[in-house]
Amino acid sequence: PAASGARAQAAPEPPAPVAASGRAGVALAAALGALGRPYGWGQAGPDAFDCSGLVQWAYAKAGVSLPRTSQAQATAGRRVPLDQAQPGDIVVYRADASHVGLYAGDGQVVHAPYTGASVRYDPVGMMPVSSVVRP
Repeated sequence: PAASGARAQAAPEPPAPVAASGRAGVALAAALGALGRPYGWGQAGPDAFDCSGLVQWAYAKAGVSLPRTSQAQATAGRRVPLDQAQPGDIVVYRADASHVGLYAGDGQVVHAPYTGASVRYDPVGMMPVSSVVRP
């Protein structure tokens, strides 16, 4: 009886968007741990990031080697439709693949937006999505 009571107390989990798949989940957790860190052009962490640097660094924490640039990351996996995006997928923006972020679930991405801003959440549709890539 005591064990089932303890189990019931342990059941609630914080409503954080977490990927179901292992490596994507680790990568997303790493990116979420970088929330609030500053944008830095050409930086790949751990203290500052540009967009592709954040994605590369987060996936490296999961043991996955990704290319450094957003254009190269745009082809570093299997493309999936936006409506099938899963947490941890790479969201590629604009036709020239000039920006990337990680899908965080619930229509949000976590990304390093631009100089003067910090790693943050934004709606996935904040700018035109050109593709979604699952590493």
